[in-house]
Amino acid sequence: MEEPKASGDFQYLSGFGNHLSSEALVGALPADQNSPLICPYGLYAEQISGTSFTTPRSHNLFSWFYRIKPSVTHEPFKARVPSNERLLSEFSQSNSTTNPTQLRWKPVEIPDSPTDFIDGLFTVCGSGSSFMRHGYAIHMYTANKSMDKCAFCNADGDFLIVPQQGRLVITTECGRLKVSPGEIAILPQGFRFTVNLPDGPSRGYVGEIFGTHFRLPDLGPIGANGLASPRDFLVPTAWYEDKFNPGYTIVQKFGGELFVAVQDFSPFNVVAWHGNYVPYKYDLNKFCPYNTVLFDHSDPSINTVLTAPTDKPGVALLDFVIFPPRWLVAEHTFRPPYYHRNCMSEFMGLVYGGYEAKVDGFLPGGASLHNCMTPHGPDTKSYEATIARGNDVGPSKITETMAFMFESCLIPRITPWALQSPFLDHDYYQCWIGLRSHFNPKSEVPNLQNNGE
Repeated sequence: MEEPKASGDFQYLSGFGNHLSSEALVGALPADQNSPLICPYGLYAEQISGTSFTTPRSHNLFSWFYRIKPSVTHEPFKARVPSNERLLSEFSQSNSTTNPTQLRWKPVEIPDSPTDFIDGLFTVCGSGSSFMRHGYAIHMYTANKSMDKCAFCNADGDFLIVPQQGRLVITTECGRLKVSPGEIAILPQGFRFTVNLPDGPSRGYVGEIFGTHFRLPDLGPIGANGLASPRDFLVPTAWYEDKFNPGYTIVQKFGGELFVAVQDFSPFNVVAWHGNYVPYKYDLNKFCPYNTVLFDHSDPSINTVLTAPTDKPGVALLDFVIFPPRWLVAEHTFRPPYYHRNCMSEFMGLVYGGYEAKVDGFLPGGASLHNCMTPHGPDTKSYEATIARGNDVGPSKITETMAFMFESCLIPRITPWALQSPFLDHDYYQCWIGLRSHFNPKSEVPNLQNNGE
């Protein structure tokens, strides 16, 4: 068993995709089999499967729990009242719309009334269907209250949570995660968890995928090292509570709707576990970026942290890409992202700092959506400031920033809430209106042979 890494009161195991084991009581893990007739300490054996039983071994995901009471011990599920009408997991003409316009949202304000993570979730856009096991949804959340006497379970897909304001303490069946802005947490489909707010109000982003799971991207010609290192992904160690808790509710998201079941104990009663289907977190500051070292601007795919691939090689259902602090050194090059249209659709968020291609209007906690084949790129101020520096500008470092992008091959449909939101920036298009023609057919053509040398 790997020695846990300590972080305050929290301990973690490291490694992406590893088969790990952890026990909160010595000897709680059965020594020679998964499901003995009588488990140590009188525990129940229970398996959770993240893939079909016959998925090839290289991608098969499952874990075994050894718990005080099995998770099946609850009353029947009933529709939750009130529900959260702002959540979607199936996108069609009846509940969402398409729009090729460049869209941007200002940071959503923290609500005045008590709101926990479940009620603070709202869907911005998405594509496909959790029923068909193919697609994704992009949500945001604002919360000012810890979850109380309830746990959340997402039966629709995996959550990738990007907190932007306020730390999260996420208790799962495998143990506890403390997740700060600048880190991410991945909560696989089917896990029960609670979200507590040690710093008070919190805000952030959530990417959800249906029918698949996040993986590390292939590195190709980069080689064996770089980008996100497997050892920097942290998995919680076993932690449990054993107490009578009448009226405890399990809130299950199923087909985008919320259901509740009542039980009399905490779901976090797993004394030991082993497997490779686990929640985990990652510190984005540990990402090792690769970049252009001579000329031109690299594609954003070079900054992929995690990917949910499709069956088509090189095409992602959802990529999670970051734009961290890094050096810019390209010579004779327009260093910010170039103007482009893309067959993929791009949703961007900003955790802290600024974004190099948007001087004004793109704020921490805000978001933008540039849909399939919709043109986008640097705003007027960013473009003019860049070309004004000329070719003699030396190396410069982008600091104190963390932007990210969810990128997908599927065209997202946009929810009514997102289009009717008071935080929708109706003047977003204005940031490009000032771009003027610099065309001069009589100007001298620069000699850039040998990169200007």
